[in-house]
Amino acid sequence: MTTRYAVDDGVAVLTLDNPPVNGLGYETRRALVAGLDQALADPAVLAVVINGAGKSFTGGADIREFGKPAAMQEPNLLSVISAFEASPKPVVVAIHGVCMGGGLELALGCHYRLASSGTQVALPEVKLGLVPGAGGTQRLPRAIGLETAMNMIVSGHPVASEALAAIPGQKLFDRIVDGDLLAAAKSFARERAADAGPHPRMRDRRVAHANVEGFVLFTRTTVGAMAKDYPAAQRCVDCVEAAARKRFDDGMKFERDTFAALMMSPESRALRHAFFAERAASKIADVPDDTPQREVRKVGVIGAGMMGGGIAMNFLNAGLPVVILETKQEALDRGVATIRKNYEGNVRKGSLSEAKFEARMALLQPTLDYADLADCDLIIEAVFEEMGVKQAVFEQLDAVAKQGAILASNTSTLDLDKIASFTKRPQDVIGLHFFSPAHVMKLLEVVRGKATAKDVLATAMSVAKKIRKTAVVSGVCDGFIGNRMIEQYSRQAMFLLEEGALPAQVDAAAERFGFMMGPFRMSDLAGNDIGWAIRKRRYVEQPELTYSAVADRLCEQGRFGQKTGAGWYDYKPGDRKAHPSALVDALIVEHSKNAGIARRKIVDAEIVERLVYALVNEGAKILEEGIAAKAGDIDMVYLFGYGFPPFRGGPMRYADEVGAFNVVRAMRRYADADPDNRQAGAWEPAPLLAALAADGKTFT
Repeated sequence: MTTRYAVDDGVAVLTLDNPPVNGLGYETRRALVAGLDQALADPAVLAVVINGAGKSFTGGADIREFGKPAAMQEPNLLSVISAFEASPKPVVVAIHGVCMGGGLELALGCHYRLASSGTQVALPEVKLGLVPGAGGTQRLPRAIGLETAMNMIVSGHPVASEALAAIPGQKLFDRIVDGDLLAAAKSFARERAADAGPHPRMRDRRVAHANVEGFVLFTRTTVGAMAKDYPAAQRCVDCVEAAARKRFDDGMKFERDTFAALMMSPESRALRHAFFAERAASKIADVPDDTPQREVRKVGVIGAGMMGGGIAMNFLNAGLPVVILETKQEALDRGVATIRKNYEGNVRKGSLSEAKFEARMALLQPTLDYADLADCDLIIEAVFEEMGVKQAVFEQLDAVAKQGAILASNTSTLDLDKIASFTKRPQDVIGLHFFSPAHVMKLLEVVRGKATAKDVLATAMSVAKKIRKTAVVSGVCDGFIGNRMIEQYSRQAMFLLEEGALPAQVDAAAERFGFMMGPFRMSDLAGNDIGWAIRKRRYVEQPELTYSAVADRLCEQGRFGQKTGAGWYDYKPGDRKAHPSALVDALIVEHSKNAGIARRKIVDAEIVERLVYALVNEGAKILEEGIAAKAGDIDMVYLFGYGFPPFRGGPMRYADEVGAFNVVRAMRRYADADPDNRQAGAWEPAPLLAALAADGKTFT
């Protein structure tokens, strides 16, 4: 049973017990109503208390039911709330830990609410492309006022119970409890049972505000500028406005109709896909949840440059001691100074206390001696991306690291199995590919070598969670998931330049589609010399793979991007803004002429299709080869590592939205436009993609 029923001295206690978050799925809803009916039928029961087992009250509705018949199967959440709201006996909700979404809507529909200090309260539905659908937009403004409710609902961010209780005139919490919450709730319920007259209903309150029209107009303008690609945010404004302007029942109907319409929107489908895919990424088919893990109490990082320093900060932030190694004192001092500077910036911004800053720096041990890594449980190399350099590092690690230590490489493209072969313990070697800046970016590609032990993989996934990363497992191939795909994306960007586009147009089209940054701004940020080095390797290893030479011409002029003040764009000292370069535009036009390519007008739709479908096609190959276990894993890599627009769900989810049939048709159209095969089969659909198109199926 997902809800337990007990009676204590005249109070019926309904305890939500549906791990892990006490979700309000169908069985729980049915049990709640059954418990209420039992309490109402018992003359010895004077009042009802609802509480939650475990660490939280409830995380809200079971979103696995969204879009399915179970979500509206009676009793649905609206019916449950109506039943408790109509109870002639007082209903008290005891809230602790987390009270989210449908859980808060349930609490608002009951008569009284007590909360533990530190409880996090939120209506986060907007993050799934939805509005609250069980009265949240109508009752919350009546409980805490129009402005606070609007901010909570439009942002979806949690707010502490004490902050809400401090609002003058608020009716959300009757008490904040520091001690035994359930005991306080039962005592409070007995007091309310002695009260005469009907018990208060949030629906009967008015939404008071001095200037509803002005506030709503201001909010609508702000939301329109900040969330233009997320229709749910504007619909939240509409629903909260309805709470202030309409009768309660009319507002409820408006909210419900809005919820139903958004449920079918492509943005909500994409955001819900991303929600589930992020959670599924940690599940590895052949590594059970109960796989033993190795203890990680101390971490070593080799390399104190931008990447190594950022990696070290992740572990310092998590309270783990870090030994950071460099080969020269000057480089070591510079790396430690950068870490200190980053933390000092956080202190100035108020996001880090002085005490925590000093505590983190005290955990850092700089060294020039590999012997200082001997007692580390996890050692991560973040050195230059060249196999000879990696070999030297791992041979030394093999000599000094203790038995059972996990040896990790931050390589972004190189063969992890070959790196593992430089040791006598390949089972202990794993790839941990952080994304720059490593202390900020959420993605971590966990690369599983052919010899990587299961307990090493399980430990890596656990460590990723501890340092607050979204970890995605990749098999071994050149570039793994993210960089292997981005290479095809970048190839298309270069071909587009040859054929008639310019960097600013390509970037603008990609950014209007929703990318955080277009391919050329991204390349300038990462360093154009990185791509140049990869192409030089490809020219030797894969001579059949063609590239536009325009990027090589750029690099030959030393235009490596922001770090040199010039790349695809021009940059001014101290200013990262990308300024279109007349010199680069002329270089591109001249290159097309020399290559015998007639330049043409290219529309933005073609730019977007070629960029995104190149990602999709390579992603399909990665799935076929087993490099990625799930399409959702690929989407996680692109959402958290490469700035793919969240409201489109990732490249594989976007292909599903467009339809594999239409993706393949577009690819064949581009293949027909390349009769000389200059792009070396770039538009040959991967077998998996072609099969999905033929069968009308999807990746996700």
